[in-house]
Amino acid sequence: MTEAPRELIIEVNDEQSQLPEDGRLVEAVRSILEEAAINRARISVAIVDDPTIQQVHRDYLQIDEPTDVMSFVLEQTDDLLEGEVIASADTAIASAPQFGLSAGDELLLYVIHGTLHLVGFDDLTPEKQAEMRRQERAHLARFDVELPDQRTDDKEGGTS
Repeated sequence: MTEAPRELIIEVNDEQSQLPEDGRLVEAVRSILEEAAINRARISVAIVDDPTIQQVHRDYLQIDEPTDVMSFVLEQTDDLLEGEVIASADTAIASAPQFGLSAGDELLLYVIHGTLHLVGFDDLTPEKQAEMRRQERAHLARFDVELPDQRTDDKEGGTS
């Protein structure tokens, strides 16, 4: 039996001006989809500012404050995953220094985290949160980015 050809459509919409998108986001999303054995996907990644993500956070979770990343599965069938990841560049810029990461690396973490949610990972229990962290670290390592050990917050995980 031959494997179905991959059709992974990943689009980045950079809707902010504070943090230039450095090209790693598509590669990160693609590697997560491939590792999850997803052959057909349409994923939209929106890089936005805090007011924009605050509006989305308010509209979908009734929480009236900015957050780092949100993700939405728009359609999921046996042979297709369609989803959206929305990440805040403003939050990445503000949070990165406290974790010793560049703002670009922090934004990459948010997109990785959101994409992991799309493929079925969650962080609702301590055990699942530990697995999410392991996955984040593995995907960041592909870009020579190390997530500091002291990163025990759930900042990038609790609201997706």
